[in-house]
Amino acid sequence: MTLERPLAPDPYDLLPPVPSFTLTSEDVQDGQPMAARHAHGSAGGENLSPHLTWSGFPAETRSFVVTCFDPDAPTGSGFWHWVLVNLPVSVTELPRGAGSQSTIGEAFCVRNDYGDRAYGGSAPPPGDRPHRYVFAVHAVDVERLDLNPDHSPAVVGFNLAFHTLARATLRPTYQR
Repeated sequence: MTLERPLAPDPYDLLPPVPSFTLTSEDVQDGQPMAARHAHGSAGGENLSPHLTWSGFPAETRSFVVTCFDPDAPTGSGFWHWVLVNLPVSVTELPRGAGSQSTIGEAFCVRNDYGDRAYGGSAPPPGDRPHRYVFAVHAVDVERLDLNPDHSPAVVGFNLAFHTLARATLRPTYQR
């Protein structure tokens, strides 16, 4: 078996462009390998979501959605690692490990592709090329997207297409 395949596009290159704002982390950096603590338990990690903090989003922002997507998973559809919906506009920082909670205030996680309502760490196939993990904070124009924890990441993404004012991203990598 071989995992040779073309490089998948960045998912946000395929959507209408929106302005950006600043997303930083004490744990991950753009284009740099993530520490094993952010990997899934099945890959020997601690399954801890990284610290994230953001600023400079539009004044019209009413809430946020935080996502983590691996476009490089050998699935044909990528792999959703985390989708946190309806985070209040007053929250502009998540500590390391916040993704282990299924809810943060009134915000909630939809099921990731592991089947959990939480952050699911990286676990690329051993020997595969480095995978990109696109952490995104979406500034949303409504206080609540009309969604619930039973919706899929794709449905969340569809709704974001109509409500995203701006987006901030970090793209660390991971390889086993």
